[in-house]
Amino acid sequence: MIQQVLANLKIDALNEMQKATIDAAATGNDLILLSPTGSGKTLGFLLPVLSQLKKEKKGVQALILVPSRELAIQIETVFKQMGTGFKINCCYGGHSTRIEKNNLEHPPAVLVGTPGRIAYHVRNSNFDVSAVNMLVLDEFDKSLEFGFKEDMSFIIYELKNLERRMLTSATSMEEIPSFTGVKKPVEINFLSKTPTKSAGLKLKLVKGKDKLDALFALICKHGEKATLVFCNHRDAVERISQLLRDKGLSHDIFHGGMEQDDRERALIKFRNGSHRILITTDLASRGLDIPEIELVIHYQLPTTEDSYIHRNGRTARMNAKGTAYLVLSDTDHVPSFIKENPESEELDEQYPLPVNTPWSTLYIAAGKKDKINKMDIVGMLLQKGKLQKDELGLIEVLDKSAYAAVKRDKINKVVQLVKEEKIKGRKIKMAVSE
Repeated sequence: MIQQVLANLKIDALNEMQKATIDAAATGNDLILLSPTGSGKTLGFLLPVLSQLKKEKKGVQALILVPSRELAIQIETVFKQMGTGFKINCCYGGHSTRIEKNNLEHPPAVLVGTPGRIAYHVRNSNFDVSAVNMLVLDEFDKSLEFGFKEDMSFIIYELKNLERRMLTSATSMEEIPSFTGVKKPVEINFLSKTPTKSAGLKLKLVKGKDKLDALFALICKHGEKATLVFCNHRDAVERISQLLRDKGLSHDIFHGGMEQDDRERALIKFRNGSHRILITTDLASRGLDIPEIELVIHYQLPTTEDSYIHRNGRTARMNAKGTAYLVLSDTDHVPSFIKENPESEELDEQYPLPVNTPWSTLYIAAGKKDKINKMDIVGMLLQKGKLQKDELGLIEVLDKSAYAAVKRDKINKVVQLVKEEKIKGRKIKMAVSE
C-alpha cells in the first residue's frame, strides 16, 4: 500500500522521519511527532491514519484538526493525491456551512478542518462523532496560539471512542495539555533548536527612518529570487505593499485579515511563478505548501526564537538553500536568541527595477464541483489556445475555479483564442488573473 501511495505522489522513498513515524504507529500508542517545517510531516501522519482506516466501516473514522484554512486544504489535497480510495472532506471558516453539511450527509472516512468549524458541526450533530477512533492535532502549538483551546477541548470531550491520538508540531512542547487525553505517547523528535545551516544569515543595518527604502533596495538587488518578506503585523504588510505598488513592482500579500479566495490566489500565483515576492505575516512561516524560497527578509524582527527558526526554515525546505536577511533601523536591537554573527551587506543607492517573471496566471471560472480536471484544461489550452507544452506551467483546480500558469507573452492571445470555447460542453469565463 505504501509503495502505491508513493508512486501516486511521485516520491521515490520515505524519509527517516516518516519511517520512524510509521514504526512508532505500529506500537499502538499515542504519538507526538516533532519535526521542522518542510520535512514531510503531512505524509508522516497520513500514512499511519491510512493504515487504521477500514473500508467496511461507515462514518468519519479519522479527524484532523489544524490551525488554518490553508493547512486544511493542503492536507486534503495530499490525501487525495495519495489515491487511497477513501473519501476526505475539508471544513474551515469562510467556507459555506451549507455545502459542508451536505458533504457530511455522506460522511468521509477522514475529516480535516479548523477547530472552530469542526466544533460547529459537532454542536449541530452534522456528523456522527461516535465513529471517530483516530484524532490528529496538526501544528498543535499553533492552534493553541491562535486561541483554539476551548474548541479543541470541546471536540475532544465529545469523541468518546478514540483509540489513537497524534500531536504534531514544528516546535518542542514543555507540557502536553491534559485536555488532549494523550497518554504514554511515543515521541518522534526530529527537531533541531538551531536555525538550519543551509540558510545563510546576512545582516543589513539601516540608520534612521529609511527602513522601507532599504527593503526596496534589497528586493531590487535580489529581484530574480523567490522572496518572502516577513512582518509582525498586517498594517506593515499593507504599507510595504503600497510602496511596491507605487514603484510598479509586481508582488502579492498574505495575512489573516484577507478573504479566503484572495489568500488562495496569492499562494497559487507565488507557487506558479507569476509573482516572486510575497509580503506576509507569520501565517506563512510554516504549514503551507509554498515553493522553495531563495530569500527570506525579516522586515520586522521575530518576537520569539521559534518564529525566527520557522521563518528561516522557509529557505531550507527539503534540502533547498537560501539566505535570510534582517533589516534593522537604529532603534532595533538584535534579539538575544539570534546567536549568529551575521555579515553586513552594503546597498547601492539605485538598483534597476526587477523585470516581471516569465509567467502570468489564467483564471478559469470552473473547478472540481463542475467536474473540471487538469487534463481538461491542458487539452483546451494546448489545442484551442495554441500553446506549446513549455508555454503552460502549473495548473491548480479548486472547487469552483482553476488557475493555470501561462507564459506572460502568450496569455493575452490565449484569452482571445479561448473566449468562445467550451469545457465539458459548457462555456466558461476565462481571464487574466489580476
